[in-house]
Amino acid sequence: MATWRRDGRLTGSQRLLCAGLAGALSLSLTAPLELATVLAQVGVGRGHARGPGAAAFGVWRTEGPRALWKGNALACLRLFPCSAVQLAAYRKFVALFTDDLGHISQWHSIVAGSLAGMVSTIVTYPTDLIKTRLIVQNMLEPSYRGILHAFSTICQQEGFLALYRGVSLTVLGALPFSAGSLLVYMNLEKIWNGPRDRFSLLQNFANVCLAAAVTQTLSFPFDTVKRKMQAQSPYLPHRGGVDIHFSGAVDCFRQIVKAQGVLGLWSGLTANLLKIVPYFGVMFSTFEFCKRICLYQNGYIVSPLSYKLTPGVDQSLKPQELRELKKFFRTGKLKSKKPTL
Repeated sequence: MATWRRDGRLTGSQRLLCAGLAGALSLSLTAPLELATVLAQVGVGRGHARGPGAAAFGVWRTEGPRALWKGNALACLRLFPCSAVQLAAYRKFVALFTDDLGHISQWHSIVAGSLAGMVSTIVTYPTDLIKTRLIVQNMLEPSYRGILHAFSTICQQEGFLALYRGVSLTVLGALPFSAGSLLVYMNLEKIWNGPRDRFSLLQNFANVCLAAAVTQTLSFPFDTVKRKMQAQSPYLPHRGGVDIHFSGAVDCFRQIVKAQGVLGLWSGLTANLLKIVPYFGVMFSTFEFCKRICLYQNGYIVSPLSYKLTPGVDQSLKPQELRELKKFFRTGKLKSKKPTL
């Protein structure tokens, strides 16, 4: 489900920059909840802290307040390549699913989005594994001194393929994720008792949060197993802090259910759900603010503080066309392509 509609008044680089800045800020503000989620999934300190607040406070008390943002720098850095790969893959999948008349069904659109997200996750998967390793380690006695040191150490000690440990769970988790997205989309009109094209901004925001809650809840068991596989290493203290011993993905599922019951597959879900509203709230507001700055810079609105349109400016023109038109009025020369037969 799209978070916002594409605005033709922005260039591709501006859209990517707005999305990247919005994502980085939302990730940074919800990083303590992400840390609590990962620690609960891996099982670090299980039995000593109960609840996401207690887990975060325990990290603060033992490692200092800066430890609440462990791995966040890498999470922000991977946003831009991840977004670029996802956008390119999405366009390819949309072209693949579009019929001869140029139409694409909503189900195919959801599948295209899910597949694009899966491709981008696989391409940037090593950064996700390193982020997990940085989160579970103790900052007072670190096994990795930074991102590059973690990358080189894992390759030397465990081999390059260790950077893709648990990647199969990403593929499996895409199935319930897509099913959850379709489930929410098909029931939106029943929930709001009205057509989708008349939803307000607040309703669209609620739709995104609802879709995120449903899809993440359904795919959370796969994410839990993935986190345990990412963190486990014989070269780390206490094998990375993982609370169970397993030999593979299937055995990991089995051992979690055996030790903690079926609900153990959803350890950390509370913290994950708590971050949805602030995450998307900050993302929406930051993206809209950055978008207004770009629209003001491009000449479509009179101020970056409002959406008041610039008088006399055709809002259907693309940024390059608007610049050429302004240049023509200033110099009287319009740059045109050479005539062709």
